[in-house]
Amino acid sequence: MKKYWILFFCLLLLPFSVEAKTKATLKECIDGDTAKFQIENETYTARFLAIDAPEIKHGKNKADPYGDEAKEFTCNELKNAKSIRLEYDEHSDKKDKYDRILVWVWVDDQLLQEELIKKGYAKVAYLYGDYKYTETLKEQEAKTKKKGIGIWGTNEKPLEFNEQTTLIIGIAAVLITIFLFLFSKSFRKKTIKKTTNKLEKSIKKQFEKKV
Repeated sequence: MKKYWILFFCLLLLPFSVEAKTKATLKECIDGDTAKFQIENETYTARFLAIDAPEIKHGKNKADPYGDEAKEFTCNELKNAKSIRLEYDEHSDKKDKYDRILVWVWVDDQLLQEELIKKGYAKVAYLYGDYKYTETLKEQEAKTKKKGIGIWGTNEKPLEFNEQTTLIIGIAAVLITIFLFLFSKSFRKKTIKKTTNKLEKSIKKQFEKKV
């Protein structure tokens, strides 16, 4: 009989030991890591826990690289989701200083934070505790970083030189040199002196070789 009471007591405690995922409805997509959700009859601004996505344009401040892409991806995921569930983390504060709830965001049973990192649209950040899915995010970030995807890639396109470009640069350099030689006395003196010194050194070397 005692065993049954222990089992009954454990069953009573079970719901309180499991992190519940709360069903939510999207109200507004703000940026890559922030959105507004409706839970029952209340609307909450949610900050996605443990990640940081690039900033979008704010007033005079320009968007960070991949800020617009991160927002577009998040918005598409949330708008097309069949189900959205939010999960608090027992090791995190429930809200930040801006009164935003801090949550894990599940879209059709996929962790949105992980998907953002996989696409290179966010990085692991703001870790103030031993959060539930931190290791999962870090492992995914390492893979994305290694591949150089999104924010981990270069934002600058390498210069491409072809024969025509090289020829134009060469002609421009020659024209500038001729212009300076004709109209700049100081440049002309330096050029003549430099050329004379090179010739003297060359003649000297040739003479020493014969000797």
